[in-house]
Amino acid sequence: MKYMKLGSKPDAFQSDGNNIRFVATELATDIVINVGDVKFHLHKFPLLSKSPRLQKLVAATPEEEDGEIDVPDIPGGPAAFEICAKFCYGMIVTLNAYNVVAARCAAEYLEMHEAVEKGNLIYKIEVFLSSSILRAWKDSIIVLHTTRSLLPWAEDLKLVAHCTDSIASKASVDPSEVDWSYTYNRKKLPSENGLDPHWNGVRKQQSVPKDWWVEDLCDLEMDSYKRVLIAIRTKGMIADDVVGEALKAYAYRRLPCLAKGSVTCGSDPMRSRTILETIVWLLPTEPGSVSCSFLLKMLRSASVVECGEACKKELIRRAGRQLQEAAASDLLLPCATGETVYDVDLVASVVEEFVMQDDGTARTSPEASDEVVEVRSPVFVSPSSKAAVAKLVYEYLAQVAKDPDLPLPKFVELAEMVSAAPTPVHDGLYRAIDVFLKEHPGLSKSEKRRICSMMDCRKLSTDACVHAVQNERLPLRVVVQILFFEQMRAAAAPAAGGVAQLPGNVKALLGENGGSYGSSRSAVTTNTEDDWDGVPTAGGDRHSLKSAGLVGRGGGSSGGSDVGKHGDEKGNGKLKGILMPKRILSKLWSGKGQGGENSSSDMSESPGSVAQEEAKSTHSRNTGHSVS
Repeated sequence: MKYMKLGSKPDAFQSDGNNIRFVATELATDIVINVGDVKFHLHKFPLLSKSPRLQKLVAATPEEEDGEIDVPDIPGGPAAFEICAKFCYGMIVTLNAYNVVAARCAAEYLEMHEAVEKGNLIYKIEVFLSSSILRAWKDSIIVLHTTRSLLPWAEDLKLVAHCTDSIASKASVDPSEVDWSYTYNRKKLPSENGLDPHWNGVRKQQSVPKDWWVEDLCDLEMDSYKRVLIAIRTKGMIADDVVGEALKAYAYRRLPCLAKGSVTCGSDPMRSRTILETIVWLLPTEPGSVSCSFLLKMLRSASVVECGEACKKELIRRAGRQLQEAAASDLLLPCATGETVYDVDLVASVVEEFVMQDDGTARTSPEASDEVVEVRSPVFVSPSSKAAVAKLVYEYLAQVAKDPDLPLPKFVELAEMVSAAPTPVHDGLYRAIDVFLKEHPGLSKSEKRRICSMMDCRKLSTDACVHAVQNERLPLRVVVQILFFEQMRAAAAPAAGGVAQLPGNVKALLGENGGSYGSSRSAVTTNTEDDWDGVPTAGGDRHSLKSAGLVGRGGGSSGGSDVGKHGDEKGNGKLKGILMPKRILSKLWSGKGQGGENSSSDMSESPGSVAQEEAKSTHSRNTGHSVS
C-alpha cells in the first residue's frame, strides 16, 4: 500500500478521556473546536494561518463563548479534522488509501488551498493521489470504497470519477502487461505450483488470466461496482464473457440466496433485491456471456427475494434462449407459494420462451389478453437444440413427478410444449409418465388416457418396451400397442433365418407369461379417445382378457397356439409368437362391436398368411387405429 508522510515534528496530540484531545506544549491553548462529540483544545495561530474557514468561524464567534467554536458538519469527522490540525502544526501525519479521501474532503471544507499558503494540504493530497494512489490497482479500489461515506463531497471533488476511471483503465489493459498484485482464487495446475513430475526446476512465468480483476472488484459495494463495470464496458476492451464472469463472481459474493438449495435471502432482503436487479440490468446482451445454469439460479433467487416482474421476465428470456445448455437439476426451482415442491409454472415460462423463438412471438396469458403482444425477430433453433431441450424437460418431469401435489394439467402442459421436438426416442417421457403414475395412484381412466396420449410408442427403445409391458400402472391398450409395434419392427427387419421375429427379450417375456399381458403396463399414443373405451385397466386386466378369450385356463393365449404351454413345439412357434400381438389387437378391436372396422378377420391367425396379415394389419392401423 502506498503512503505519504507529511510534517517533521513529533506528534504531540494527547487524549484526556474519550472526548478530549489537546496539544501537549508549553503554550496554553486559546481555542476549543467541537467536532462531533470530541473537543479539540488547540492554538489559533497555526490553524488560522492555513484555514480561511476557521478564520471566519472564529471571527463570527461572540467573545462570551470563550473562543469555543462548533464544526459539526466537517466531512470525515474528528479523525479527518485531526489530520488537518496536525498538518497545520507541522507534525508528522501519514496519509494512505484508507484516510486520504477523508483528509481531502476535510481540507476542502477548511478551505486549505494553495492560494492561502504555498504547499497547503489540498495541493499535497492531490499530488499524492495522482502520483501514487491512483496508479496502484488495489489502492484505487480501497479509495473508491471509502468515498461512499463521504458523499457528496467525494463526488463533487471528482474523487469518485478519478478512482472509477483508474480502475476501469487498469482492468482494460492487455493481461500480458499486468505487473501488479491481484487476488485470484482458483485451483492451480501442478505445473503452476512446481509439482509437475517433469518440472525441470525453472519456474516459467505464468500468464495472467483474462478475468484477473474480477475478484478484487467484489469488495466494492453495489453502487460503486456498477459505476466501475459500466466504465469498463464503455472502454470496449473486455469481452462479454469476462464481464459475465465478473457479474457471476459478484453475485455469489453478495447474494446468500444464490447458494444451492438456499431458500433465504439473508438479513436484508431489500438489499439483496437491489443487488440482484442491478446485476440483471448489467448483464451483457450477447447470448452466452453467462451460463444458463447461472441465469436459472438468479431466477430462483429472484423469486426468493420477490424481485419485480420486469427482472423475472428478463431472466426468463435470457434463460430460455440458452435452455439447451442447462441440466435438469438447474430447473429444480423451489416454489415460493408452497403449493408444490417445485415452481413448475416458472420453468414452463422458460421452456415457452425457448419454444417461441422460431416464430418470434411471445404467448400471452388469458389474464393478459388486453396487453400488447411482444413481437421479436425469429431466431433459428437447430434440431439438436430442440431435441436437447426435450430431453431436458423429460428429465425434469421425472424429478417433479415425485411430488404428489403436482397436478396433472401442469405435467401435461410442460410435456406438450416440447412434443414437436425431433426426439429419436421417448424413453425419457415414458420414465416421467411412469413416475407420475406411481406417485399419483388415484388417477381416473380418462386422466391416464390423457397422460399416455403424449408418448409415441414407436419411439420407445427395446429396453423401454420390455419394462413397459411389465408395468402394472398403465392401461392394457398401451401394452398391446407396444407389442404390436415391436412386432412390426421385427417384421421390417427379418432375422437371419428368414423368418421375422420379435426381439429376443420381448419374445422371452411372451414365453414366460404364456401369452398373457394382464400384468403389463406402459404409455402409448393414440389419436382417438374411442380407442380407449372398454379397454381393461389396472385391477381388472386379467379378468377382461379371459372374458375376451385371450387367456386360457392355463394363462396362455386362446386357440391351439399356447406359447407358454407348448413352447417346445418348434414347427410354427416363432410365427405364432409374431402373430400373438395381432390376435390380441384383433380380438380387442373386434370386441368393440359387430361389423367394426377392426374385426378379427382383418388379421388372420393362419401361419401361412404372414404377408396377408402384414398388409391387413397395416391397413387396419391406418384406418381404424391411428397411432402417432
